[in-house]
Amino acid sequence: MTPKTAAKKTAERAAPAVPYFNFRRLSGGRVLLSNDSGAFIELSGGEFSLYSSGRLKPGALRSELEAKGFVRDMMDFDGLASAASRRNSFLNSGPGLHILVMTLRCNHKCLYCQSSAVGADGGRETDMSRKVARRSVDFALQSPAQGITIEFQGGEPLLNWDTLSDTVLYARAAAKKKKKEVSLALVSNFSLMTEAKAKFLLENEVSICTSLDGPAALHNANRVYACGNSHASTGRWLEYFSGKAARQSPDYKVFRPSALLTVTRASLGQGKKIVDEYVRLGLEDVFLRPLAPIGFARKLWPKIGYTPAEFSAFYRSTLEYILKLNAAGTRMRERNAMILLAKMLNGADPGFLDLRCPCGAAIGQVAYNYNGDLYTCDEGRMVGWEGNDLFKAGNVLKDSYRDVILSPAARACAAASTLDSQPQCSRCAYKPYCGVCPVYNYETQGSLWGDMASSGRCSLYLDLFDTLAELLKKPASAAILKGWVAK
Repeated sequence: MTPKTAAKKTAERAAPAVPYFNFRRLSGGRVLLSNDSGAFIELSGGEFSLYSSGRLKPGALRSELEAKGFVRDMMDFDGLASAASRRNSFLNSGPGLHILVMTLRCNHKCLYCQSSAVGADGGRETDMSRKVARRSVDFALQSPAQGITIEFQGGEPLLNWDTLSDTVLYARAAAKKKKKEVSLALVSNFSLMTEAKAKFLLENEVSICTSLDGPAALHNANRVYACGNSHASTGRWLEYFSGKAARQSPDYKVFRPSALLTVTRASLGQGKKIVDEYVRLGLEDVFLRPLAPIGFARKLWPKIGYTPAEFSAFYRSTLEYILKLNAAGTRMRERNAMILLAKMLNGADPGFLDLRCPCGAAIGQVAYNYNGDLYTCDEGRMVGWEGNDLFKAGNVLKDSYRDVILSPAARACAAASTLDSQPQCSRCAYKPYCGVCPVYNYETQGSLWGDMASSGRCSLYLDLFDTLAELLKKPASAAILKGWVAK
């Protein structure tokens, strides 16, 4: 063997054998690689060329690639399998979120309503009865998940206070009897909150969430309330519950209240004002949630909707403002970033059911309509209200837990949201951290599987992931973002 041939053989042995991976080209010529264990790494264009062709020489970068499972001959299969298992641990338990729709009646007329709400002055035929509510609790407690959350929604759930308060007490007693961990949560617009109701909720450790779309003019324009000032009521009770949480009680735990933001066309360009309002009211998290064309929002989309690119521009500028506030000492986090970063950096499932594979429909959550009808998710319930029961999984008064979980609706959603069966998703670098929504696909594209190449939701999340990947390359912003999800 000639010296030249021997040198060539030595180089071939030193070159890394490349296993399967997905990649995405980012701005500046950089390339993000990921594998099925959830590990990722960014390379320059030149580094990627050397790596992908098997010509990368030993060194620090090669060692990092080996440690993350990107070199075939140096893969720790037990470790990689353990990471993948931890990332998908939700598949080993049953639905943890159980949404009880206490009534469809509501005293607001929100432009983007997805709750199939009816007028507050209507009859009580859309109120959940005590029988249905208690049966729903019993059904939820059959989930094999050790800990579950029962969330009271509407309409406006305080309009059915007698049933709501009875269900809180019943759930606490039933959970104690079954030795089950149960968290209780209320989603309310606060317009009907009173000191007596607040006291009951606090003493029974019910966490509180409301909607806050920003400063008064924006909030009241989105969340129309003919009987008063929605923003004023929301602000008052947020401050009330925040004050209680700050002082705590020796007898029960008081949770900090939270608020949900729905971004409409009117929100674009007001990111700074929105965040400032959250800071003013003492909130520490803001969730820049994109509007989905489902329910009333779909009918008003030309007025209140926007393109994925418009939302992405809003998101980036608002997130950069939040990072500036953090750098100046103001504590404020953005929940989209926290969810995605928990997946990317910690290899953890943060419990956001819309970004699971398969999605959380039926296997992660169940929605209980006022009449006992069960749906794979709350968005699926909205489709049912419009006259299409494609996502109906059964009825709490008629069907067994097993029949509901194994219903055709549950199976179809699981199959449609498995990313390996989605041609574009299966090759995406963000596959380990993402998920599709069959309801969104059906409502926007007429198919549970949808077409990701033309999906607005897919485009939107690609931009979110790209934004975070770019910010993680900047030391100052990376330190803040990593701090948000530090274990």
